[in-house]
Amino acid sequence: MAQKPSIPKGTRDFNPEQVAKRNYIFNSIRGAFQTFGFQPIETPSFENSDTLMGKYGEEGDRLIFKILNSGDFLKKANDQAYAEKNSTKLTSSISEKALRYDLTVPFARYVVQHQNEIEFPFKRYQIQPVWRADRPQKGRFREFFQCDADVVGSKSLWQEVEFIQLYDTVFSALKLEGVTIKINNRKILSGIAEVIGASDKLIDFTVALDKLDKIGEEKVKEEMRSKGISEEGITKLQPLFTLSGDFESQIESLKSILDTSEEGKKGIEELAFINQAISELGLKIAALQLDVTLARGLNYYTGAIFEVAAPKTVSMGSIGGGGRYDDLTGIFGMKDVSGVGISFGLDRIYLVLEELGLFPETVAKNIEVLFINFGDKEALFSLKAIKALREAGVNAELYPDAAKMKKQMNHANKRAIPFVVLVGDQEMESNTYTLKNMISGEQDKVALEILIAKIKS
Repeated sequence: MAQKPSIPKGTRDFNPEQVAKRNYIFNSIRGAFQTFGFQPIETPSFENSDTLMGKYGEEGDRLIFKILNSGDFLKKANDQAYAEKNSTKLTSSISEKALRYDLTVPFARYVVQHQNEIEFPFKRYQIQPVWRADRPQKGRFREFFQCDADVVGSKSLWQEVEFIQLYDTVFSALKLEGVTIKINNRKILSGIAEVIGASDKLIDFTVALDKLDKIGEEKVKEEMRSKGISEEGITKLQPLFTLSGDFESQIESLKSILDTSEEGKKGIEELAFINQAISELGLKIAALQLDVTLARGLNYYTGAIFEVAAPKTVSMGSIGGGGRYDDLTGIFGMKDVSGVGISFGLDRIYLVLEELGLFPETVAKNIEVLFINFGDKEALFSLKAIKALREAGVNAELYPDAAKMKKQMNHANKRAIPFVVLVGDQEMESNTYTLKNMISGEQDKVALEILIAKIKS
C-alpha cells in the first residue's frame, strides 16, 4: 500500500477559500502601496550564499536553508571538514546558494547591483515568500510571505509620516479598527542609556526595558542590575517607569529626562515633528502612540522604530513593524544610503480578521451560476449563454458531465453556488433559461438579458 503523501513541517497547503482570503489581504496592501507611489520589484527565491550569510548574526545564519550544489556535490567537499564532521566548513564547500531568509538583504543587494538604473529616492514594495529553518509552532512557519515597503536615498522625516498614513490606509481598507501604531526612536534609547551611564550596555538596557509591560517594574530593575547597570542609573530611570499620558505630555517628560543628551534631544525632535504632522493630517482608523520601551531590531534601526499592535479584543502579537536605518546598503559596500521601511504580518493579520469576522462574505466568491448539463445539445446551448455571462463579468460554468440532476444540484450546494440554470427542450425552443435561486428556492423562466441582470444584481 502506497504511503500517504505529506508536506514538510512548517509549510502549509491553502484551500480555495483560504487563498481567496489571503488574496483579499494581498490586494488591499498592494493597492495601498501603489497609491502611495511604491514600485514593485521581485528578487530570486534563492541567492548566492555569500549574499545572505553573515548578515543576520549567528542565529540567523543557522536558520538559512542551504541548497546543495548540482550534480556530484561531494566532489568539491572539504575532505578535512568531512572527516571532522565540521558542518560549518563542509557546508561552504558543498553549497553555494541558499533560500532567502527575508526581503531586506536581497533588496539591499538589488539596490547596490542596480544603483546606476535606479532613480533615488527609490520607493519599492515587495510581496514574496521567504524561508527560515526555524522550529515550527503556532503562528511560526518555515515558509511564509513578507509584505515590505521601503524608501532608500532620503533622510526626510516626511517618509516616516507617510508610512504611518500607509499603515492607516491598509487597516482602513481591511476595516480593522482599534489598531495602534506604536513609535519610538533609537536616538531616545541611546540618550537614556547615556544619561544613566550605560552607553556600553545599550542592548542589555533596552532588552530589559522592553519587558516592562510583561514582567513589571521591579523585575526589569532586577534584570538591569544583573547586567551591571548601576543603582544610580536605575534611580535616574524612575520617571521612565511611570511615563504615561498622551503623545505630547510624554514628549515633555522625555525632555526633562534627556536634557543632558544631545542624541536624546535629537530623537525627541524627530518624534515631535512626526506627531505634529500626523495630528494635522489625521488618521482614519489607527491611533499613534509613543512607546519608549519599544526597541525592536536595535542593532539595525538608527531612527524611528514602528510596531503595530492588533486590537485589544484579540490575543495577538504585533501585526506590522519597521523603522529607519542609515546604512542598509553598507553591507555590500555602498555607504551612506539612508532608508526607512515597514512590513505587514500577513499570517497574523489573517488570523485577526478571521477571529473578528471581518472578511467580506463575497471574498471567497467563486462561481455565481452553474448550468446543469442534460446532454450535448443542451450543453452547447448553455455555453452560448455562459459566454455572454462571462463577458458581462459574471463567473459562470457548466457542469462537465450529463450526470444525474441530484448529483449536479448537490455539487452546487457544496460549493455554495447561489444560482443554477436549467436548460431543456422547452427552454431551447423558446430561447429562454430556467433560473433557480439556491437560497430562496424560487425559479423563473427568463430571457438571456434578464438572466444576466438578475445574477448581477
